[in-house]
Amino acid sequence: MVEAEPGRTPRGNSNDHLRRHNLSTILRLVHHERAISRSRLTQVMGLNRSTIGALVAELVDRDLVTESEAEATRQVGRPSLVVRPSSGPVGIAVNPEIDAITIGVVGLGGTVLAATRHPLSHIPTAVDAVAIIAGLLDDLRPSLTTAHRIVGVGVAVPGQVRASDGLVRLAPHLGWRDEPFAALLQEATALPVFADNDAHLGARAESAFGGGRGVGDLLYINGGASGIGGGVIANGRPLTGADGYAGELGHTMVNPSGAACHCGGVGCLETEVRRERLLELVGLDAGAAASLAEAFAASDDPAVGAEVDRQLGLLAVAIRNAVNLLNPRLILLGGFLAALHSAAPQRLADFGADRPLAASGESLQIRPAALGPDLLMIGAAELAFEPLLADPASF
Repeated sequence: MVEAEPGRTPRGNSNDHLRRHNLSTILRLVHHERAISRSRLTQVMGLNRSTIGALVAELVDRDLVTESEAEATRQVGRPSLVVRPSSGPVGIAVNPEIDAITIGVVGLGGTVLAATRHPLSHIPTAVDAVAIIAGLLDDLRPSLTTAHRIVGVGVAVPGQVRASDGLVRLAPHLGWRDEPFAALLQEATALPVFADNDAHLGARAESAFGGGRGVGDLLYINGGASGIGGGVIANGRPLTGADGYAGELGHTMVNPSGAACHCGGVGCLETEVRRERLLELVGLDAGAAASLAEAFAASDDPAVGAEVDRQLGLLAVAIRNAVNLLNPRLILLGGFLAALHSAAPQRLADFGADRPLAASGESLQIRPAALGPDLLMIGAAELAFEPLLADPASF
């Protein structure tokens, strides 16, 4: 894949030896835009209409895109054909957690076609999780038509994942350490499998399809059953670190006199800001976590208000540190952190005594992630689609 300059769309080239690059560029544009006219492709890529037509025709022949007439407009002349992702290629998205495994089918364009949450009675080992996922995938296959083609599996892991091979170095709440999870799942499913940290994938999904579209510098903070993680987009590109372990916001200290953390530290964000405490106070089980925001709005229990305020105050400490370090333009909150924010939106906006350096935070916006419960499914599927997007001619 040829990378674009930060903030710019990659331009195509009409030379035959760059045909694969041009196909990749077009398919990425169609995937992210979900619908784009031929005339717009011609303008963005800097190629002539006949070259664009030939490239699009090849993608149509490979069942990667479709073309249709544009809706009627008042413009003079025939409207340009609109190119959209084909419904044929699908990615399988997986999110293993301590209380459930969620698996979904996602189409090009980040469209979630189906998703199911499989509750667990105990925390799964890596081997257990592989067996469960393989069984869930077998259950999903009959719902796919003969037109669908599974291009791969993407896994959003609540832990540290080595970027080069999907080795789970540490998923502490799951109890996984140095587990070759991607390789095990690939062997069990006979499909290409790719894995990454869940918050990294959340940031990627929001940047491509959600509230972060068009924002070059953003921080996504995910709150789930296994704790809190962060994903960073810097200057339009994922900031992952040397080996893929960047973004461990959940292990920044927010309370020096707080509880011991499994990482060996004290007062880490994810030991102080916890979903289960909030669920307990409002009387919800883990399967109803999506209803937290409504429960906060309906509650007049002082204990609920006090805990929400306490957790928001500690989250503000972590955000202050992140803003001073990264200077993002946007912070998106996912999972239970979005519900926490909804209970008192101004609390994080004001920062109180924890306000960052004025220049670092003056353009900052903080809001809930836009993709809701589909977010990790879309992010995980991006891993599965990446080989296809990088080289459509190989498919």
